[in-house]
Amino acid sequence: MEELYNKKLWHQLTVELLTFVQNTCFATGDGLIKLYENFIGEFEHRINPLSLVEIVLHVVRQMTDPNVALTFLEKTREKVKSSDEAVILCKTAIGALKLNVGDLPVTKKTIEEVDEMLTALPGITTVHGRFYDLSSKYYQIVGNYASYYRDALRFLGCIDIKDLPVAEHQERAFTLGLAGLLGEGVYNFGELLMHPVLESLRTTDKQWLIDTLFAFNSGNVDRFQALKTCWGQQPDLRANELRLMQKIQLLCLMEMTFTRPANHRQLSFQEISLIAKVPVTEVELLVMKALSVGLVRGSIDEVDERVHMTWVQPRVLDLQQIKGMKERLDCWCEDVKNVALLVEHQAQDILT
Repeated sequence: MEELYNKKLWHQLTVELLTFVQNTCFATGDGLIKLYENFIGEFEHRINPLSLVEIVLHVVRQMTDPNVALTFLEKTREKVKSSDEAVILCKTAIGALKLNVGDLPVTKKTIEEVDEMLTALPGITTVHGRFYDLSSKYYQIVGNYASYYRDALRFLGCIDIKDLPVAEHQERAFTLGLAGLLGEGVYNFGELLMHPVLESLRTTDKQWLIDTLFAFNSGNVDRFQALKTCWGQQPDLRANELRLMQKIQLLCLMEMTFTRPANHRQLSFQEISLIAKVPVTEVELLVMKALSVGLVRGSIDEVDERVHMTWVQPRVLDLQQIKGMKERLDCWCEDVKNVALLVEHQAQDILT
């Protein structure tokens, strides 16, 4: 590094420093703080702003006093204000420190500010993952299941699962699964079900959570009730049994609409009552709830006690649902082929 510094090869020196500060010898002690004060500080203005913040984050980890670390990050933010990504990463680090000391109001404000800045960035950058990690941890602490589910999934989408410590796989999969089930307005489980992190729960004592998520995704009320001996042991799920039942009944209605051919989406109250396990007198209320939250579109015929569905909310499908869609497409293709043959054979009669 001395040679690179003497030759003023700042880019090459930055690359070397980024690798050097990750050395395991700096896991303890204050070596990085001294390195910054005696060496890096002399040419920090020559370093790429984002790279400077990346280096600073390693330095901050050796600061035992949170206030000193916050002051250091605030000063760094002023130095890198020419780069939006660097400022975002710096503010995210500040938010993480505030969260660690329990200052939730400031953490919330920081998350809101950074979220607005992220929308202006093109595509997904290296700072997105760090932000979603912070926001998901905040929402987990305050008990906002839906927001945690959304941002924790986004975090997993920004990283390579192999970079995540194996010990965290089961913990993240379990908390994500619970958040999805309990989250207000969460009706799409396909993305989580297809993510490899969920496989960490398979063949463990938490396998029941995967089975429950699949039951919700397919709107299988019978399967959900059959699994009660398992999910009923989890305090949060047991305390919200009624809410879970209402959610899976809505998903059941969505699945009934989705699996029907487009020209046969007339559902009787009796049919909905039988499959969704809801009294006939409450079917209309269930359908109105699904219509109001935008899960389906259609109309209710109170006289004939029928529901005509015209649209169902798009969502990520599992392999079984994709198979069902393929079968319906095959039927549609066959119908089109038959109509084409009919027109071909009857064309002369029609034209004459």
